[in-house]
Amino acid sequence: VQLQASGGGLVQAGGSLRLSCVASGRTFSRHTIAWFRQAPGKDRDFVSVISRSGSNTYYADSVKGRFTVSRDNDRKTVYLQMNSLQSEDAAVYFCAAVSTISSNWFKTREEEFTCWGQGTLVTVSS
Repeated sequence: VQLQASGGGLVQAGGSLRLSCVASGRTFSRHTIAWFRQAPGKDRDFVSVISRSGSNTYYADSVKGRFTVSRDNDRKTVYLQMNSLQSEDAAVYFCAAVSTISSNWFKTREEEFTCWGQGTLVTVSS
């Protein structure tokens, strides 16, 4: 699959944004999808992952309770709803995909993913 992330922008602290990751290709529903982010001068960090069906999700502690990942396989899209945004959330956000069997959905390391989108910038103003 090929991935295209969008939805980033400038938001005030405490505000919300929804990111989208749209895929091309016919095998989207066979892919586990994750979101990562990279702040300036820092390593790329795991944010969230969602299983092929969307029934399983996992979040980094830093975003748990504020971010929600979901997917629409008919639209070949994964969403990241981000609420209560803080300055620490400012980063370029990337979506990533890997083809998996349904039970092997739990992946949080960059090297586990084979396809990456181009990134979308989220800026949080205080």
